[in-house]
Amino acid sequence: MPGTVFFDVDTQIDFLFPAGALWVPGAETLLPVIARLNRHASAHGIPLISTMDAHAENDEEFRRFPAHCVAGTLAQRKPEATLVPGQTILRKRHVDCFTAPELPALLGGFAARRYLVYGVVTEICVRHAALGLLRTGAAVHLIQDATMHLNPSSRDAFLDEFTASGGQLASTGFACGIL
Repeated sequence: MPGTVFFDVDTQIDFLFPAGALWVPGAETLLPVIARLNRHASAHGIPLISTMDAHAENDEEFRRFPAHCVAGTLAQRKPEATLVPGQTILRKRHVDCFTAPELPALLGGFAARRYLVYGVVTEICVRHAALGLLRTGAAVHLIQDATMHLNPSSRDAFLDEFTASGGQLASTGFACGIL
């Protein structure tokens, strides 16, 4: 659908799998859902932006979180199942993807009226992406069955904040119904 962009947040090995440095428990179960969403976008010509943490070895963020997603390591990669033709990869060094200087121009090039957001971690990086996208004035749908959280109460607080700000909760079925 013209004006729709899929937004895949930080679905990387270090977050998705138990051996990852910042594994989100249960996130490995999202892999088939994330792959389905990304394949759907690619197959239907829907723009797909995938954010990726890409940290330096002594990154400032490691004061707050354990070392993770160090650029160039296997753990920093996205699983092969989530990679599709036409996907735009946005590498970032901070939890907030809006600190990446190329993001505003990238978003402007798509002129989206609607974003569908999914990935990890719901109350951290997904939160920053979803709230930032809401500030563009576009509709933003959070694909709940394609996100995973660390803390249920923090997730719930974010969902309240998100919907109070005009965001909408949706499912993979809704997202894959968009052509």
